[in-house]
Amino acid sequence: MASVNSLSASIQQRVADALGADPLLRRSDRADFQANGVLGLAKRSKQNPRELAAQVVEALPAGDELIAAVEVSGPGFLNITVSDAAITRTLAARAADDRLGVPVKPEPGTTVIDYAQPNVAKEMHVGHLRSSVIGDALVKILEFEGETVIRRHHIGDWGTQFGMLIQYLVEHPHELDHEASEAGEEAGEASMSRLNRLYKASRTVFDSDEEFKTRSRKRVVDLQAGDPETLAMWQRFVDESKIYFNSVYDKLDIAIRDEDVVGESGYNDMLVETCKLLEESGVAVRSNGALCVFFDDVKGKDGEPVPLIVQKADGGFGYAATDLSAIRDRTADLHADTLLYVVDSRQALHFKMVFETARRAGWLTDEVTALHIPFGTLLGKDGKPYKTRSGETFRLVDLLDEAVERAATVIREKSSELTDEEVADRAKEVGIGAIKYADLSTSLGRDYVFDLDRMVSLNGDTSVYLQYAYARNRSILRKAGDAKPVAHPELPLAPAERALGLLLDEFAETLAGVSETYEPHKLASYLYALASAYTTFFDQCPVLKAETPELRENRLFFCDLTARTLRQGMALLGIRTPERL
Repeated sequence: MASVNSLSASIQQRVADALGADPLLRRSDRADFQANGVLGLAKRSKQNPRELAAQVVEALPAGDELIAAVEVSGPGFLNITVSDAAITRTLAARAADDRLGVPVKPEPGTTVIDYAQPNVAKEMHVGHLRSSVIGDALVKILEFEGETVIRRHHIGDWGTQFGMLIQYLVEHPHELDHEASEAGEEAGEASMSRLNRLYKASRTVFDSDEEFKTRSRKRVVDLQAGDPETLAMWQRFVDESKIYFNSVYDKLDIAIRDEDVVGESGYNDMLVETCKLLEESGVAVRSNGALCVFFDDVKGKDGEPVPLIVQKADGGFGYAATDLSAIRDRTADLHADTLLYVVDSRQALHFKMVFETARRAGWLTDEVTALHIPFGTLLGKDGKPYKTRSGETFRLVDLLDEAVERAATVIREKSSELTDEEVADRAKEVGIGAIKYADLSTSLGRDYVFDLDRMVSLNGDTSVYLQYAYARNRSILRKAGDAKPVAHPELPLAPAERALGLLLDEFAETLAGVSETYEPHKLASYLYALASAYTTFFDQCPVLKAETPELRENRLFFCDLTARTLRQGMALLGIRTPERL
């Protein structure tokens, strides 16, 4: 279906035709829309702005089916009220489209998005939550807009720690076969518990035994050289970790595909060439034996330059070499024109230097956009980074389990007629949705307090409030019997209907803005506003007890389009919408 013109776009065109220039149109609390372009045009043409505004009003078509009223306000502002019929007709066009009138990009590109980057042989903690949730939402939104999206999970699966782990296992072969510490652990979590104990034990020896440290470093050389025994043990770590990653992401309701997991090891064969190209081109230089890239605007507290170290003095490669090799692969082989990195804000300087280095080397051209999508930290109620009572970083699986348990308690209190199985199903959808929404409704750069009591509340800006609005909406449609949702543009709209209708019309524009700025919190804010407007509509506009059959059908139509918009919007955030709560 052809894209549906929004009311704002239609009005903008009408006013532009009358004004002879594009107006600055925005929503207003004085009318439906306010056009602010008259003042600037009046200054340029040396006219009185109010007189020019009056001329624009006169130039608008008489008896227009789109615009019900226009009022000149202040120094030439135009306060514009849309006709009730135009609202309903536009919504009917959206309802007739499976995409709710959201257009596909006319010239979509290819975006590689780097998110959800857990480390092999380490348990996932709360620090992995935001990258995973934000990245998954951006993937869904960009794909819905028509973009070709290539996912990349840049897992930590290479480097010194694996020499340490493998050497320890060679010397203590029985360690990996210990039974899980807790009976009933799932396979993935049990496997990771063993790997986590192994990592801690090997780290203790590594830090205290210089001879073991030397043997571990030699083992890294064996790994990089492709020694069969070493590689086989490394592969075992990776395979067991992936089982664990999948179990955690399954709880988080995020799909992680094997073909999208390309860790640090995936670029190992490119590292030497990357360094050679940087050194031969003069982008990187040797400094105290290390291969470095220097920047005029990056200096330490002592005023000395702080370089990006691509290769260490001992010949080892750091994160910079891997990230630069990944850029080479993603632009030259995957032909991406946009690179997104959903990584916490502490890595801002690293990515600034990596991107600048890649541009100097010619791997990032003017046709390629590379962006770091930084995010803040989860905080406890004390305002400090979220920790367990013992001060350790909270395991992500524990966080998810606690959210589901808390949601189950709320659901049992509100819906005593549900069976235990139904409560368990709803609790997963509500608990995980609550965590995701709390994260996604926070602007990316901000820290936020992790408060499960607030997150699973039926009141306020929570996913549960949105899910409840959707479920209540679906309940009305089920109770409607033979009455069907039908748009009736000939009917006048109550204020609550108008407010809801104008918001429903903003869905496509909201998504376009989110995909342009990569800020999913704007979609979350829109959905909360929509659910709030629907709640007001529900309270003020009887649906099933409407005065006439036509009014009932029209209000059922508003209900149905609201439900579809909430469901689609929440799906793009990775949040499920239960039919009943």
